Amino acid sequence: MAATPDGPEAAEPPRTDSLGSVPAGIPLADGGSRSWLRRWRRVTQPTPPDLNPGAGGPDERKTNLLERNPLQIGFLLAIGALAANGVVLALSSLRSILILMVLSMALALGLNPAVAWLHDRGLRRGVAVVLVALGVIIIVGLAAWALVPVVIEQVTLLMTQAPSYLENLRQNPQIAAFDAQFGVISKAVQFLTSGELIASLFGGLVGAGQAVANSVFSVVVTTVLTLYFLIALPSIKEVIYQLAPASRRPRVKYLANEMFKRVGGYVSGLAMVAMLWMTVTFIFLNIVGIGQFALALAVVVGLLALVPLIGTTFSTVIVSIVAFAFGPTTGLITLIFFLVYQQVDAYFIGPRIFARSVQIPAVVVMIAAISGGLLLGILGAILAIPIAAALLLLYREVLIPTLDRQ
Repeated sequence: MAATPDGPEAAEPPRTDSLGSVPAGIPLADGGSRSWLRRWRRVTQPTPPDLNPGAGGPDERKTNLLERNPLQIGFLLAIGALAANGVVLALSSLRSILILMVLSMALALGLNPAVAWLHDRGLRRGVAVVLVALGVIIIVGLAAWALVPVVIEQVTLLMTQAPSYLENLRQNPQIAAFDAQFGVISKAVQFLTSGELIASLFGGLVGAGQAVANSVFSVVVTTVLTLYFLIALPSIKEVIYQLAPASRRPRVKYLANEMFKRVGGYVSGLAMVAMLWMTVTFIFLNIVGIGQFALALAVVVGLLALVPLIGTTFSTVIVSIVAFAFGPTTGLITLIFFLVYQQVDAYFIGPRIFARSVQIPAVVVMIAAISGGLLLGILGAILAIPIAAALLLLYREVLIPTLDRQ
């Protein structure tokens, strides 16, 4: 009777060990002993995996910091202190470049609404950036071509006639008595006529050359960085969004867009406020009879309007001094007008322009502007307010909800 495959006489497969190889004493089906194959398979078997570090083995014990070698602790602390000092020194050395980068980013955010408007009308972003940049360059170029010669002429005339204007102030009995006691007008006239003003502003000829070179370098770098940030702004935003976990990315995207919107709105609103100050000053000075210095003083007022808090006060003092040189009545009318317009700008014009972009209390504006001015000068005072607005947004949208859930 023939043996069936399922019967007891069926050929059993060769037994294997735990590694899957055939023991040496068991013959293979082909009747040969492949010892080399067994040795090769035994050598190439994967090693057992390590224990999970997070699970913690029986011999695993956390080492306390106090149980470490004091020399090792001191060495690690010294390396950390040196690394932190190196980072601080590097940031301090790159301070001017970092300021220009922040300023360029703020300018790019301020110009981005115009680029986005053109992009929504069907233009490619690169073409929209080129058109906006050309528009800004044309406006600035025409303004410089029209204003710079007149401003230089009026500033030169003002500096030349300033001593005589100061002498006319002595016709007022109160001012004459004050000058007789402290000699303020005499010192001012001597300071203006001795040529010390230019030397004190620029530090002499070499200082003037360095100031011009630094200004040209800053303008070129700021222009190039602003154009780059305008073109690459969507990519920069996507990089920032990817830094957040996927589950929180929509929330981070919303917060980042809000911060970008507030910074850009503040920059564009600040430029609008400065233009209003220049226009009002130019019209008013022509009305009161100071038209020969109207353009120069309007430019000065517009530049000072960019400085938060104290800029408009300084411009009021400067314009009022020039107006008092033309007569007490003209000076008084000018002083009253600028004080009134300063309040109108602070309580009506400014809040309406910055209502959607910068929503921060007045005390935070004051603290931010003073702190930024002390740290980074005029640029710090200008950029401190949008930065404070962004931090306040994080405080309201992130910190407060997190604390409420705890």
